Amino acid sequence: MTPIKTAPEARHGWPLGLDIGGANLKAADGRGNAHSEPFPMWREADRLAGRLEALLARFPETTSVVATMTGELADCFATKAEGVTAITRALVTASGARPVRLWSIREGFVSPDHALQHPFDVAASNWHALATWVGRQVPLGRTLLIDIGTTSSDIIPLEDGQPRAIGATDLGRQLQGELVYTGARRTPLCAIPGPVILRGVPLHLAAELFATTLDIHLLRGDVAEDPDDRDTANGQPATRAGAIDRLARTLCCDRTELTADELQSLADQLAEAQLQQLLAAVDRQAARWPRGWESVVLSGSGQFLGEALCRRHPLLRTARPLRLADWLSPEVAESAPAHALACLLLEDG
Repeated sequence: MTPIKTAPEARHGWPLGLDIGGANLKAADGRGNAHSEPFPMWREADRLAGRLEALLARFPETTSVVATMTGELADCFATKAEGVTAITRALVTASGARPVRLWSIREGFVSPDHALQHPFDVAASNWHALATWVGRQVPLGRTLLIDIGTTSSDIIPLEDGQPRAIGATDLGRQLQGELVYTGARRTPLCAIPGPVILRGVPLHLAAELFATTLDIHLLRGDVAEDPDDRDTANGQPATRAGAIDRLARTLCCDRTELTADELQSLADQLAEAQLQQLLAAVDRQAARWPRGWESVVLSGSGQFLGEALCRRHPLLRTARPLRLADWLSPEVAESAPAHALACLLLEDG
């Protein structure tokens, strides 16, 4: 398969692609440079313009800004339209003299004024920007795009380079199994369907934000430890030791009350339950595409979950895997919608 392309050489400078989420800000310039950082929109929406301005300063050579968003869903906003308005205005403020465009599911790139007048066209649009760009890289045949991030997962069928999702909104895509609200890092463990089995007894986890999927994937070795990372359920380091403490707390106990084997078993059970959620979503798409897919594109920080899906689902086992992290870099693949935006603008002029 032809390697994924980065953006073509720009005649009049370079755009910076931004993916403004409810928990993370992601940027990429289409040339292989990318940056992602946590940003709790629900707590700090009033700081968004300043954080975006600092993010743009990391890419001084870029001369315009193209953006997509999912942060409008943060519950600091009374409605999604209010969120789109707040994010769009913060983006324009932060961009200064740089021209700004936003991605619309219906029309492609649009002006900030259009976004303010038609907020639902730009709300939750990052999946569509990514799928549109991926379709240009895989222009023939049937493809399944699996983009698994920190919070949610997109499972989007494409045919001859065109996205074939049925849903357009978050609700519509959930109803179709095209959006699954489970991710590789931020999903509370109590949100994963239970129960778990401990000492032969089925137990449900405490309905508290004691631990997240980051912790089970740390314990299983799918995510590397990072002692400097404190973006965890309890604000303590993202290490295996910290994950053990957080996981034990979901059963209202300390690590000393569980054996190492029991803790590992809990992590394995929860990881399997999460994978079953994703497999069920793939099954929903398989019902529409009984012949399966000729290729599967994997992206996002949860790419390892996509790889597990490919090993487990019979229709994915026969598809050609294309990992964005292999063709671009892990950093760019984690910010894939932002990279896609920069490339789309340059390709379309």
